[in-house]
Amino acid sequence: MFDDDTTSGLPQAETSPSGAAPEPAGAVSEEMWLLGQPSLEDYLDYVRRAVVGGAEMSRRPLVDAWRAANDVYADLEEDEAGLADEIACHPLPAAMAPLVEALSATDSFQRTFDRVPTTFGMVELDKLIVSQKRVTKPFAERLAASLTPPPDAAGLFRFCQPIERTDPPVRVRRLSEDRFLFTSASNDLRFHEAALLHPGQLSGHAAFGPIQNILGLVVGYGSNFLSAIRSEDRMVLHNGYHRAVALRMAGITHAPCIIQEVTRRDELELTAASTVSSDPAFYFRAARPPLLKDFFDPRLCTVVPTRRGERHIELAFTVKDYTVYDA
Repeated sequence: MFDDDTTSGLPQAETSPSGAAPEPAGAVSEEMWLLGQPSLEDYLDYVRRAVVGGAEMSRRPLVDAWRAANDVYADLEEDEAGLADEIACHPLPAAMAPLVEALSATDSFQRTFDRVPTTFGMVELDKLIVSQKRVTKPFAERLAASLTPPPDAAGLFRFCQPIERTDPPVRVRRLSEDRFLFTSASNDLRFHEAALLHPGQLSGHAAFGPIQNILGLVVGYGSNFLSAIRSEDRMVLHNGYHRAVALRMAGITHAPCIIQEVTRRDELELTAASTVSSDPAFYFRAARPPLLKDFFDPRLCTVVPTRRGERHIELAFTVKDYTVYDA
């Protein structure tokens, strides 16, 4: 499976960890970035747009650093060939069973994991394959600090699979009669879906007359569970990058993870980020794909000062009112 040779897509969007306050817009933060993996163009573009002074930086040192990391990965393809296939996955401790049951009953879990068989396991973090190339360092460090002293089994599960969460506020502006702008300091803000609602689902609205239907354009955050996609012996980290890095910063090696099982490319396209589904051979067949532990290898990971931005979601709608007559 997954033996085709397609071109790698763009990196998966960064996911904000639940309960961690992002840096304010305009502040300078630090990004941990994996070099040496596709694509060099993405890295240079990010430096130009987001790194402090990036537009004035010479490209040659950036390319040289990326090439050096790429050479390290070439060596790792021999020294650590097949390492991703050796990832350990153990049953969850008995103390986590009630929390699994509670999580599985939530709407967000059922909506998110309703496509392929899904299980839970204590997954070895270092050997998780990663498709997201950058992580916000202060974010991860604050999360790691919250893990001192080390949590018990229940606390660890709640850290990885938060049901109760505190998300950053969202500002809403009406740009015109038919355009709205939603803004958050968290890059996890997203458009969910267009939903057709019935009048009983609306409250507190003074209508001009009897309401027949409601079209809702839903904006919010992701489910934000620590999850991976497994094919045969390999697992690709799908969501929860900041928490996974924070756990390793805190010295925790295994974590309770939601595992989606895929057996063919069509299932992968339903579940994985476009980066993975567009180039499955790179992640599931390469001798040594990028792993979570690479974020802690100074030969592979660089830290760049980055201007913090804001996530904007702009929604617009169109109304056409006309009559159609029978022929």
